[in-house]
Amino acid sequence: MDHLDFYDDKKYCAACGTYVRYLVSVDHSYCVQCGGVVQLFSEQDWSRFQESLQARRPKGGRPRKGKGKESA
Repeated sequence: MDHLDFYDDKKYCAACGTYVRYLVSVDHSYCVQCGGVVQLFSEQDWSRFQESLQARRPKGGRPRKGKGKESA
């Protein structure tokens, strides 16, 4: 998501069903078209974002402790 300037920034409005410009408040952000509360992603885009993060995470767990090393 490349945002070149503040005025092009958009969030998802569930009431409008699309990404819209918004007004920022202390607690929430609101759609400029209908006044509804907006969120960063739609449900579909959020799941796609989570899947892409999961794919980039390294596989495996914690490295094993070296046997034979002396502790301090």
